[in-house]
Amino acid sequence: MRSVVAGLKLGGATAGLNLPHRLAQFLPQAAHESGRFKYDREVWGPTPAQRRYDIRVDLGNTPERDGDGYSKRGRGPFQLTGGHNYRAFSAWAKDLDPDAPDFFRDPDALNTDPWEGLSAIWYWDEGNPTGQSLNRYADRNDIEMVTHRINGGLNGYADRLRLYDRTALVLLGRDPSDIRGFQAQADVLVDGISGPITRAAMHRELVALPSLDEEQLDIVPDRIDRVVDLLTTSLNILKGN
Repeated sequence: MRSVVAGLKLGGATAGLNLPHRLAQFLPQAAHESGRFKYDREVWGPTPAQRRYDIRVDLGNTPERDGDGYSKRGRGPFQLTGGHNYRAFSAWAKDLDPDAPDFFRDPDALNTDPWEGLSAIWYWDEGNPTGQSLNRYADRNDIEMVTHRINGGLNGYADRLRLYDRTALVLLGRDPSDIRGFQAQADVLVDGISGPITRAAMHRELVALPSLDEEQLDIVPDRIDRVVDLLTTSLNILKGN
């Protein structure tokens, strides 16, 4: 989480993530993709699929089995993978700071602050398959398309929705589990279940909030981190762990 905070402070406003409704989309995706901010690089078996990374020229790796599949394995909150992404992020980072590392030559440097957090912002802003900012989906509250562009599918979609609900409520100044209280205030059916209508109401209220300043971008992710801890504890209890 520390790297996400550092990245948001440096590049969040430029990427438009100082708007609460966009941050409410970005943070849950980062939390889910990184296993609740537990993993900052891909867990390496290697599995058969991971072994094939070494010759994945479509990812920017060489056709030889020279170890670049491992060295350019997924890193950062959004699991930046492959030579193409490492080169592209390096170029973007150099524009931000001429002293930024060359992540293609030194992949481990991506797991240092603030670059680890900034890698997720780069991916959100331009490094994803569309080459365009995912803000256009966040602006219309399209969590499904945000998930597609980050994950390539809808893996863990229910968890991403739960994280969105809790993140949105925190940004709205509420307890992360106060669905009923929000529904009552928003004049929607009070059933304690967050569905499309409730999330649309959350989105409208988030859009109405002012942009976050640097201090808030520092504090808010830390509050979200505690929300993630609460959610993880709740899920473990439900699973009987």
